[in-house]
Amino acid sequence: MPLRTVRAPRAHRSTGTPGEPDTPGVTGTTATARVSAPRAGRRGDPRRETAWAWLFVSPMVLVLGLFLVLPILMALWVSLLNWDGQSNPFSGEADFVGLDNYRTLFTQDGLDRTLFATALRNNAYYVLLTVPLQTGLALGLALIVNQKLLRARSALRTTFFFPSVTSSIAVSTVFLFLFQGSGAVNSLLSWVGVKGPNWFADPRGVLSLILGGLGIVDPERPSGVLADHSFMGLSWFEWLSGPSIAMCTIILLAVWTTSGTFMLIFLAALQDIPRELEESAALDGVNRRQLLRHVTLPALRPVLFLVLTLGLISTWQVFDQVYVMGQGAPGNTTLTPAFLSYSAGFDNADFGQGSAIAFVLLALILCLTGFQRWVLRERGARKGRKR
Repeated sequence: MPLRTVRAPRAHRSTGTPGEPDTPGVTGTTATARVSAPRAGRRGDPRRETAWAWLFVSPMVLVLGLFLVLPILMALWVSLLNWDGQSNPFSGEADFVGLDNYRTLFTQDGLDRTLFATALRNNAYYVLLTVPLQTGLALGLALIVNQKLLRARSALRTTFFFPSVTSSIAVSTVFLFLFQGSGAVNSLLSWVGVKGPNWFADPRGVLSLILGGLGIVDPERPSGVLADHSFMGLSWFEWLSGPSIAMCTIILLAVWTTSGTFMLIFLAALQDIPRELEESAALDGVNRRQLLRHVTLPALRPVLFLVLTLGLISTWQVFDQVYVMGQGAPGNTTLTPAFLSYSAGFDNADFGQGSAIAFVLLALILCLTGFQRWVLRERGARKGRKR
C-alpha cells in the first residue's frame, strides 16, 4: 500500500505584529495592548502640564501686568480724582470726585467742554480724511509694485516705504519749512499763478471756504439754523466748517508717512492670492476692473480690516505731529484729544481730567473698531450653513 504523508497540525498564530514571537495563550490584540500600556502610562497628568505651561508664560504675564494692566488701572483711578501729580494718588491727599471729570467734558458749560468738543471735531475730520486716503494710496502702490513686468520693483518699494521709517519729528520739522509763507510749496504755487496761504497760521475751515465760495454760507458771519443751534458748546456751523488749512497740512504729512507701511501689508496679501483665481477670471473674460472688484478685494477683506483698524487707532491717537507743528494753533484748529490730555495733565497739572480724556478716547476707539468689524464681516457665512 502506498504510504500516506501525515502533516502536523498548524499552530494557531495570533494576529500580532509580523515578525514578533507568539505568546502562548495570548492573542495578538491583547499582547499589543499590554505592550502599549506602559507607553500610555507615560503621558503626563493634564494638571501638571497646565502648571508647566503657566510657569513658562508667567514671565510675560508678569511683564504685561506690571507695565500694561496695572498702569491702566491706576490711570482709571486717577480719572476719578482731583489730582495735581504732587502727592500719592492712593492716599487721602487726593480728592475723590467720582465722575465729575467726565461731567465736565460732556454736560457742564465751560472752557473745558468747548476745548474737548473742538478737539473731537478736529480729530474726526483728521480721521475721515486720513484713513481713506492712506488706505487707497497704499492699495494703489501695492498693485503697482506687484506687477511682474514692472522694472526696478525693489527700488520702488524701498522708495515708497522710506518715509515710514523716517522719524516723525524730523519729517514734521521739514514740513514746517516747506509750508511756510515763503516756503517751497508757495513758491511752486506762484509759478502757476496761485497765491499760497500761510498754511500754519490760517484757522479757516476748508469746507466753510467752499460753501462761502458757492454763496451758500457767509463764513465770516454765519446765520440761520447753523448758527442758532449748538452741541457741546460749538455751533453747528463750527462742527461742519471742516478741517482748517493747518490741519490739512498735517493730514498730508500723515498720508505720506504711513502709506508705505500699509503698502507692504497689502503687497504681502496680494502675493498670497492663488494664481488659479486670476487665471480662471481671465478665462471668463473678466477685465482688470472686474478682477479687482470681484476677486482681489474680496480676497483682501481680512487685510483690509487690519489696515483700516490700524489706521483708525493711529489717527485717533495722533500726537507727535500736532506737538511739533502747532500744539493746537492756530485758534485750536489743530487741537486733538491726545494732545489735550497731555496738556491738561502736564501743563495745567490736572491729571484727573487728562486721564478722563484718555479713557473717553479709549472708549471711542473701541466702539469705532467694533462698528468697523461689523461692517466688514462675512455676511453670507451663516446663510450657507442652512440646509
